[in-house]
Amino acid sequence: MAAALIVYCLLGGIAGILAGLLGIGGGAVIVPMLVFAFAWQGISPDVAMHMAVGTSMGSIMFTAVSSAMAHHRRGGVDWSVFRCIAVGILIGTYCGTFIASRIPARYLQMFFVCFLFYVATNMLLNKKPNPSRTMPGIAGMTGAGMFIGAISSLVGIGGGTLSVPFLVWHNVDMRRAVGTSAAIGFPIAVAGSLGFITNGWGVPELPAYSLGFIYLPALAGIVAVSMLTAPIGAGIAHKLPIPKLKRVFACFLYLVAVKMLMDVL
Repeated sequence: MAAALIVYCLLGGIAGILAGLLGIGGGAVIVPMLVFAFAWQGISPDVAMHMAVGTSMGSIMFTAVSSAMAHHRRGGVDWSVFRCIAVGILIGTYCGTFIASRIPARYLQMFFVCFLFYVATNMLLNKKPNPSRTMPGIAGMTGAGMFIGAISSLVGIGGGTLSVPFLVWHNVDMRRAVGTSAAIGFPIAVAGSLGFITNGWGVPELPAYSLGFIYLPALAGIVAVSMLTAPIGAGIAHKLPIPKLKRVFACFLYLVAVKMLMDVL
């Protein structure tokens, strides 16, 4: 167990630095790292992917708070948008966990591979949507929240990959879109964590120290260290050429996606 805790602390350190350095959602880094770590630890492949997604959701619950508060202090969170979209986020994410828990591990992993290819391609091309619309009403925001939440629950992310483009497309300033997305990550993580605890409760293949599909030793290691290293990554970001780093990291994500795809096949 001691060796596993060290590994999870290292994963948290790497995830925190990359999140602070490149501004990527933690799930894009944490989920594949956990899948490989769980395989090394001998955890059943039938539950490893579900545990990786659930544990990622649990970690985002902690990091989203600190990130959102940091943006709030700089006036970077549009709380009116947050209030309009939060209900849809909670419903979509919680319901999405029921779908995720019933998808066989190999197909859930293949869905995540597609998500990684999408993220990597987005980073490589650095494409941003053109602001072209006004914000929809309550019904539209609730529907958008349900969609963002449902997809997030399938891949264990805080939703930034989807919510930032959505907000920018609806004429929200990029900085406020990023800050608001950070705040949106909290209800996603809360609903996702509750859903994966509920749906994983009593599953026989789960290892000791599991709370449903959330593996507590991994959660503790990742949260403790990533919250310390994320500011380090953010500091480095001001000194290095981020566009070039993003292209390099996009290539790394392609390699990770190919490796996960080969494992599935």
